[in-house]
Amino acid sequence: MERLSQLSNQISPNATSSAAIDQLSQKHPDDVVITAAYRTAHTKGGKGAFKDTTSAELIAELLKGLLERSKIDASLIGDVVVGNVLNPGSGATEHRAAALYAGIPHSVPFVALNRQCSSGLMAVNDVALKIRGGQIDIGIGAGVESMSNNYGPNSVGTFPESFKKVADAAKCQIPMGITSENVATKYHITREAQDEFAANSYRKAAEAQDKGLFKEEIIPIKATVIDANDNAKEVIVDKDDGIRRGVTKESLGKIKPAFSKTGSTHAGNASQISDGAGAVLLMRRSVAEKLGQPILGKFVHARTVGVPPEIMGVGPAYAIPAVLKDVGLTVDDVDIYEINEAFASQALFSIHEAKIDINKVNPKGGAIAFGHPLGATGARQISTLLTELRRTGKKIGVTSMCIGTGMGAASVIVAE
Repeated sequence: MERLSQLSNQISPNATSSAAIDQLSQKHPDDVVITAAYRTAHTKGGKGAFKDTTSAELIAELLKGLLERSKIDASLIGDVVVGNVLNPGSGATEHRAAALYAGIPHSVPFVALNRQCSSGLMAVNDVALKIRGGQIDIGIGAGVESMSNNYGPNSVGTFPESFKKVADAAKCQIPMGITSENVATKYHITREAQDEFAANSYRKAAEAQDKGLFKEEIIPIKATVIDANDNAKEVIVDKDDGIRRGVTKESLGKIKPAFSKTGSTHAGNASQISDGAGAVLLMRRSVAEKLGQPILGKFVHARTVGVPPEIMGVGPAYAIPAVLKDVGLTVDDVDIYEINEAFASQALFSIHEAKIDINKVNPKGGAIAFGHPLGATGARQISTLLTELRRTGKKIGVTSMCIGTGMGAASVIVAE
């Protein structure tokens, strides 16, 4: 009952902002805490260093690295949840095998999860809810995507003809690029504004990479790359390879629109097709302390909302206020936002609509600069966010993303 009261206080909509911050900063034995959060580098789909690496290999190597660095006894893990969008069956078989290959015993169960672009976050939230509900004490929430191997028209299921008679159902088939154009047109997001936002993403990512700010969150992965002559070469992949330097609003302005001759969305102001994985180790605070695990932060809460499918990119504009209201915070209470840059159009709308200070958003760049491996992004954002919160001595962070077919998701994390 005492813990129920604490949770009630945490999410009381009547709590003042400062009181909510104080409540979220308090430490309780059954808090859900993050003790490790890592990712692979993100590489260009079809031509990057992971182009010949399967999603199973990616997640296996990342899980192996997480186990080695955290020194956790894998037999203590209560569940492994891996988000994935494009694999048949969301990778249920091959990713379970990957967990076993990584050294997790067969006694530890596995879940394959798919809520499109939020799958990595939903995997983390699934583990958090199980810990909070007393089902498990320790779990791994992760996400992975090999867009090189699985991206394309075959990754989308067929629609019955009858669905076309229901407007919202039919709109679930609208290509993502067109939904970006819909957002830009409906909310008057100019091409110039989108290109400026994209150029800033590249600039911030390049500066962060040059300063080594991604090193702490990236686990180097050994990969085999096959060249045009079928020669295989082994490489160590430890850097995002999609980050371009010297990108400006003016240089982006020369790129032709990708989805409509009169449109504003193009390859330079949309997220890159890429390959990568992310993984987060969560546990009950009392268990972390007993095991001597370092506590990086607290996973407080997550929320998912629905929005019209034809403007699916606006999801964060509604998910962020919803998750903040749940925990009694205002937009200004948050120190850093990690908002996925599926498209510059939707990211800009979401930032403006939610009245977020743009200087708090994606301080190390985002998916436009280094890629959006669909199932991995939600987990990747947590490692990027926590690393930056701790590096800068800041406390409260939010992750968020839009979701295909019309949804948005967001989470609140407190660094320690």
